[in-house]
Amino acid sequence: MNNLFNLEQKAAIVTGGNGGIGNGIARGFASVGANVAIVARNSRKTEAAANEIKKSFGVRCLGLTCDVTDESAVKRMAESVRRELGRIDILVNNAGINIRKLPQDYDASDWDQVLAGNLRSAFLCSKSVYPAMKAGGSGKIINIGSMTSIFGGAKLAPYSASKGGIVQMTRSLACAWAEENIQVNAILPGFIDTELTRQARIDIPGLNETVIARTPTGKWGKPHDLAGTAIFLASPASDFVNGVALPVDGGYSSNLL
Repeated sequence: MNNLFNLEQKAAIVTGGNGGIGNGIARGFASVGANVAIVARNSRKTEAAANEIKKSFGVRCLGLTCDVTDESAVKRMAESVRRELGRIDILVNNAGINIRKLPQDYDASDWDQVLAGNLRSAFLCSKSVYPAMKAGGSGKIINIGSMTSIFGGAKLAPYSASKGGIVQMTRSLACAWAEENIQVNAILPGFIDTELTRQARIDIPGLNETVIARTPTGKWGKPHDLAGTAIFLASPASDFVNGVALPVDGGYSSNLL
């Protein structure tokens, strides 16, 4: 029982792990012994995040630059992680983007960009790690959804569609790969204080007050608030948990008012 949440010697990939929720999860994994590969586009920010994790936790941490919407680049990234860390046990599909407009104002290119950044990328990364997980006899894939996996929003049509798709893809992959001892689950973060949501509070008048009023805990979450849930879903403690979409939202989705 002492090893239920132990990730020592495990190798984890966290896309978008150089900031926000992804960085909170990457740090959480490192704190319980996992070696981590942070995958993102901004090479300088990614390398800085990797160096900080190595210094703080004494684990191996790679900083890899990759466009996770590019199938060839994703394959190369997975091969690099497997070569450098010797295995791939955990994948967190966290990278994503948003473009806020009313539906009639979106171009088709806007739609394609958001769906690619949020949903296509998660599928490509999941597919790329499958061979290593199958060969290793187990694996954990954690897809990061959103409150918009449950709710809609006037200026969130492609984002909501992509995050709803994350939940359905999670269920399908969970069914497909269960026999390989690969569990696939989703976390649905509530309103978390990050650079992106700080901009949202500027773009959407009243958002801050609305979130605080509806969230029973009366506050926005912090990136580290996702770490414990991610550790659970990445660890042996969740070996019989498969295909779930778990809100981590301070009670927001449970509160009618």
